[in-house]
Amino acid sequence: MLRTDFSDLDAWEAVRSAVTRPIGIFKAYVEFLSNPEFDSMTSLQLLTLMKAGSDHSFIFVVDRVTLSDSEYPILVLDLSDHPGRSFRVIPEEMWAVENNLSIANMDFADFADSVDADGVFRGFPMQ
Repeated sequence: MLRTDFSDLDAWEAVRSAVTRPIGIFKAYVEFLSNPEFDSMTSLQLLTLMKAGSDHSFIFVVDRVTLSDSEYPILVLDLSDHPGRSFRVIPEEMWAVENNLSIANMDFADFADSVDADGVFRGFPMQ
């Protein structure tokens, strides 16, 4: 999880706490990268940077939108199938995205196509 906004340390810590909090038996397995070198980087800049040798197919980004919204919607950026495609996910559902994309159990599109009207993934509807 890459931080690109350094305007609010308390909000960053709140996001980190929310992301690492287990949901039942599930949790997101992420590393936190907080380096001012990435401050204010755009999605396009991150795509260019990540293409230069990354074996990741997606990246979580904590940006200004994340830190300024009470739900902390984290940007998920596709680096593989459709580079640049994105959606947001609330921390409570990040485990589902991370766990399933990491083991290729689901595709990026499965989540991107299941967002709410505001572009945020808040979980799949209960049936």
